[in-house]
Amino acid sequence: MRTLSQTLSDLAETFDGERTSIGELLITLHERGIGLLLFIFALPAAIPLPGLGVNLIIALPLLLLTAQQLLARRSVWMPQAVLKRGFKTKSLKEIIAKSIPYVEKLEYLSRPRLAPLTSHGFSPLIGFAGLIMSLSICIPLPLTNTVPAMGIAIMAMGVIMRDGLAVMCGMTLGLVWVGIISAALLFFGLEGLVLVKDTIRSFI
Repeated sequence: MRTLSQTLSDLAETFDGERTSIGELLITLHERGIGLLLFIFALPAAIPLPGLGVNLIIALPLLLLTAQQLLARRSVWMPQAVLKRGFKTKSLKEIIAKSIPYVEKLEYLSRPRLAPLTSHGFSPLIGFAGLIMSLSICIPLPLTNTVPAMGIAIMAMGVIMRDGLAVMCGMTLGLVWVGIISAALLFFGLEGLVLVKDTIRSFI
């Protein structure tokens, strides 16, 4: 069985042309399950590249996928308006290449465990957590994108590799971060984001 890092490496070689549409990604990946789809769409926000940014092209597929996970759907649907949008193929390949070393490190630590947490029956809870993180990614403010996207990516890896502990780690990372940012905005407004950023810097 091929590892996720090997699958990603193979996947990058299948893309050609100047742009790759979301529809093309779905056609290529739909048979490999929703976990890989979530992972691929979370990457641009989890590992941002200069000039790419985080926008609705990234956030909408994540919202739609996690909402369908919440409903425990086994097939994936997206409207034509979303399917026609896409990424520069060069940027997509760069994001995948940049993610592989991190994936390989997580693969070394990962193993099948806590299997019920990766089953279809647990899918609505994963979808609920992922939907909250996806909503955070939609917000055009600092600190609202990268960590929630990392949470989705780690959850997706857990589903792909049947590692329930990874699912829980991704869920905890994303939801705790969204909670911190929400509390900072609620009590301090935009200054709260500066406070969070300064606090993080003080520990680095």
